Amino acid sequence: MSILKKAKDQVIKLLLGSKTVPQGLFELSRYCRLFGGIHFQYKKEKETLIAISDDFKLGSIVTSGKDEKELDKNIKDAILTFFEIPSSYSKEASICKVGERQKVGERQGEYAIA
Repeated sequence: MSILKKAKDQVIKLLLGSKTVPQGLFELSRYCRLFGGIHFQYKKEKETLIAISDDFKLGSIVTSGKDEKELDKNIKDAILTFFEIPSSYSKEASICKVGERQKVGERQGEYAIA
């Protein structure tokens, strides 16, 4: 993430005040209460790992990374982006990986708010 975007997000957070939160946080929380976490299937294409949501009720989320650590970071960022939550609110969103299971040789993960 660029330094300019981080700075912009922090300025927005300062202007809105610490008690104001973006609408997307409420929408993400509501989604997780109603439907549970968002499951992703992982696929490997050449040197890139690709994560594709397989049960997201509001559409599809697709992202990629060069390794599992980067993919985890990009999945969290993609969820924030879908719900239009500035990255400066990532701590408040507290998205985390809650489970992992195997499925026909492909890895899967589930992400939800803590």
